[in-house]
Amino acid sequence: MKVINQNIEIDGIDKTILRALMRDARTPILAIAKEVGVSGAAIHQRLRKLEASGIISGSKFVINPKVLGYTTMAFIGIYLDKAMSNPKAVKQLEKIPEVLECHYTTGNWSIFIKILCRDNEHLMHLLNKNIQSIPGVSRTETFISLAQQIDRQIEL
Repeated sequence: MKVINQNIEIDGIDKTILRALMRDARTPILAIAKEVGVSGAAIHQRLRKLEASGIISGSKFVINPKVLGYTTMAFIGIYLDKAMSNPKAVKQLEKIPEVLECHYTTGNWSIFIKILCRDNEHLMHLLNKNIQSIPGVSRTETFISLAQQIDRQIEL
């Protein structure tokens, strides 16, 4: 890995390491080392450099929400009465555990969120009681996801 004026260049070994960990973050370092043809210590050292550079920002387990009873995924465009309402609205949205993502956007909406609910009734409750009651929210537009057809990270 080379750092050139804050631009980070990763080589083939780094890409192989990253691809292996993107497939399965629990892949043993020694298995990656065998695939690459270097020592486990070399892989460990490269991982530390990738973390220090900010390319790797952590690892996580992916929970299957359907197994836990969360079957309704929705995207909600939120219209605010004025732009100054954004910070307070986001603070309120952070308190709603079902809100998975929140984006400040261009276009029609001020805020665009991704929300996960048990069912449509749960979604309606959250919309009516939690989201539309936030001060500054003038209205919402909801899109229910019928199926997630692509789920991936950026390709290396």
